[in-house]
Amino acid sequence: MLQKCEGIVIRRTDYGENNKIITLFTREMGKIGVMARGASKPNSRLSAVTQLFYYGYYLFQATSGLGSLQQGETVNSMRSIREDIFATAYASYIVELLDKSVEDKKPNPFLFELLFQTLSYINEGYDPEVLKFIFEMKMLPVIGLNPVLDRCAVCGETEGEFSFSIKEGGFICHRCLEKDRFHMKISPATVKLLRLFYFFDLSRLGNISIKTETKKEIQKVIDAYYEEYSGLHLKSKKFLKQMDQMKDLL
Repeated sequence: MLQKCEGIVIRRTDYGENNKIITLFTREMGKIGVMARGASKPNSRLSAVTQLFYYGYYLFQATSGLGSLQQGETVNSMRSIREDIFATAYASYIVELLDKSVEDKKPNPFLFELLFQTLSYINEGYDPEVLKFIFEMKMLPVIGLNPVLDRCAVCGETEGEFSFSIKEGGFICHRCLEKDRFHMKISPATVKLLRLFYFFDLSRLGNISIKTETKKEIQKVIDAYYEEYSGLHLKSKKFLKQMDQMKDLL
C-alpha cells in the first residue's frame, strides 16, 4: 500500500553499496524508517530528498517492516544548515535528541511542529545555541521530566532569589538553600530564560540576544539536569562540545 506523509529526515544510515535507510519524523505517523534504494548514487532522484534535515512530502510503499521510499517532494531543503559546520552540529544534536526520546510510530503533531520551527530558525540564521536550549527545555515533558520552574520546589514560594537544585528537581528560593548544599547559583536572567524557554510558544520567537555568561549558566543547568534524570547519551553532544570549544577560540 502506498502512503504519503509530511516528514523531516532525522537520521540516515548507509545500507549496502548504494542504499540508505532513512528515519523520518512525520506529522501523521511519528517516527518511521524507510529504505531509499539507490539513494547514494549521485544521479538518483532520491539523493537530494534523503539529506539530513530535509523537509518534504514522502511517498513510500508501506510494509510491516521498513517501508520502501518511492519519491520525495521538497518543501524546505534546509540547505543553509548543511552549509555551516556550527549549524550542522546544533541541528544534528537536536534531531538525535528527538530520535532517542520518542518511540516509533507514535504521532505527535506538537513535536513535529517544534522540530520544524527549530530547524527553520537555524536555517534562517537565528542563534542555534539559543534554539538548542529551547528545544532541550521543551523536550523535557516528552521524556517524562517536569522540572519545577514556576515556584520554589521546596516551599512553593513564587517570590525571592532562586538557585537551581538538581536534587529537588527545579528552582529553590533563598529561604530553602540549606535543603541542597550542592545547589547551583544562577543569575536572575538565567532564572527568567529557563522559565521562558520551558513555557513559551516557539512560533513567537523574536531575536533573543543572550550574554555569554548567561548562556554558560543555562548550559550548565540543562546539562546537569539531563545527566541526572534523562538516561540519554548522545554521540552528537561530544561533537557539539568540540564545536563550542572551537567557537571560543575563533
